[in-house]
Amino acid sequence: MLRPIGLALRQVTSSSCHNRHVRRRTCSGTFVNPFRSFRCYNTIPNLSNLHPNLRACSSPRSFSSSSKVNQCRYFNTAASASTAAVEQLNYDRSNAIADTIDAYSAIELALDSVVKIFTVSSSPNYFLPWQNKSQRESMGSGFVISGKRIVTNAHVVADHTFVLVRKHGSPTKYRAEVKAVGHECDLAILVVESEEFWEGMKFLELGDIPFMQEAVAVVGYPQGGDNISVTKGVVSRVEPTQYVHGATQLLAIQIDAAINPGNSGGPAIMGDKVAGVAFQNLSGAENIGYIIPVPVIKHFVDGVEASGSYSGFCSLGLSCQPTENIQLREYFNMRPELTGVLVSKINPLSDAYRVLKKDDIVLAFDGVPIANDGTVPFRNRERITFDHLVSMKKPNETAVIRVLRNGEELELTVTLRPLKPLVPIHQFDKVPSYFVFAGLVFIPLSQPYLHEHGEDWYNTSPRRLCERALRELPQKPGEELVILSQVLMDDINVGYERLADLQVKKVNGVDVDNLKHLCQLVQECKEEKVRLDLDDERVIVLNYERARTATSHILKRHRIPSAMSIDLLTPDTTAQ
Repeated sequence: MLRPIGLALRQVTSSSCHNRHVRRRTCSGTFVNPFRSFRCYNTIPNLSNLHPNLRACSSPRSFSSSSKVNQCRYFNTAASASTAAVEQLNYDRSNAIADTIDAYSAIELALDSVVKIFTVSSSPNYFLPWQNKSQRESMGSGFVISGKRIVTNAHVVADHTFVLVRKHGSPTKYRAEVKAVGHECDLAILVVESEEFWEGMKFLELGDIPFMQEAVAVVGYPQGGDNISVTKGVVSRVEPTQYVHGATQLLAIQIDAAINPGNSGGPAIMGDKVAGVAFQNLSGAENIGYIIPVPVIKHFVDGVEASGSYSGFCSLGLSCQPTENIQLREYFNMRPELTGVLVSKINPLSDAYRVLKKDDIVLAFDGVPIANDGTVPFRNRERITFDHLVSMKKPNETAVIRVLRNGEELELTVTLRPLKPLVPIHQFDKVPSYFVFAGLVFIPLSQPYLHEHGEDWYNTSPRRLCERALRELPQKPGEELVILSQVLMDDINVGYERLADLQVKKVNGVDVDNLKHLCQLVQECKEEKVRLDLDDERVIVLNYERARTATSHILKRHRIPSAMSIDLLTPDTTAQ
């Protein structure tokens, strides 16, 4: 009879506990390590179950077992069992105990440090920007650091209206306030005013980037239960990765531990320190999860400490092309010993626009040579894109860039700072801007507006707007693409209903800079007619006084509280 032997994991209290066998399902005679593939709730390992006299299957079978291969071994314990098999069993037993102790230590460390977060949120409706969508509830994880602060993911508290936290072993939920949010790096800091909450809490320390195949334990509150859970895995790779929430490219660590909804914001612990923050996984794949590494966490936390708010991640504002083709290299006079990338496009709002030129070859960043594929050395024979070096710079820091221009090498100094795209990628925790005039609804174009067209928004949203959102760069500070999003039908605007989703370029011959500028141009109109020039050479003409009168009853008919969003009523402080 086959009987897999595993660890019974359950904790009663932190000081007294009992052990209980838990039956696990096996596949093809292979025991699945509970630290890897099952969530262990309130876990204390049952070391007594790791007994050398394991029951055997009908014929001798063995499967390798180590800290990196999550399988246990079946042995024939008949009198004829070989000495080698017994020695191998003792070796495997030692590794299993070591793994168990590591996980046990991680859990003990996290019990007084990891919290469960309950968020009530309400996202804006970008089709109807004067109202919100239905309220929803979600849960995530977080952990405490020095200064009585809780670190979690930005997407855990995005668009929040109410946040509560609960510590392990407590039935009480405490009100939390969001102190800072960095949606690009998917991190947030919460604070709890209640002194009772902080009694017995222990702060976790930030460690360093783990190396390949080093083991980490992910602690949090994933779906499937209400108590704390731990999953264990190893580091698979370290490289810049797309952060889904903020749509940015930053350094991330891939691990093979299960990361599920609810794990978000929980720490990945290595030894007695935090190696990262769980934040996303790869759908359609098995056990591919990602954690935010310590350098990104420190950059976020240090920025908040220095300025009191999220400061952002710097960018050079360059679009570069690899120079791996030998003919391309020869054309730009690159000698065989030189490596670098070709500058294709420069953001006009960046300091690099003042210093660099199109067709420059960027050879090195702060003395670090850049390869022809755009990568730089990282640790032991690893390579990452040089964008990582840029993103780790603090706002307004300078960098020395070595370039090849017309066959001549130059060293140039560039000031780095965060850059805003022409079309915002996300607008969390912010009320959408809008302006209604004569039933015409004007908004600044944003990717969240395009996302309202569904999951396949890239193909279902207006093609021209989509291309502009992804490709165009701002030409001056504060610039926005203002569009006519919809027409609320009335006698005053009959015939204009088919002009929705076109960009508004001019008002009475004056170029429109942004929505606030359009609002100002319309409200300060001194002429009898107001003319709006749109894309495709389309034109809207309205009698100004009649349009103003119509606006009031259109607002009342559609239950719109105001003709403009509140941000248009306040002075503009966001322009760079």
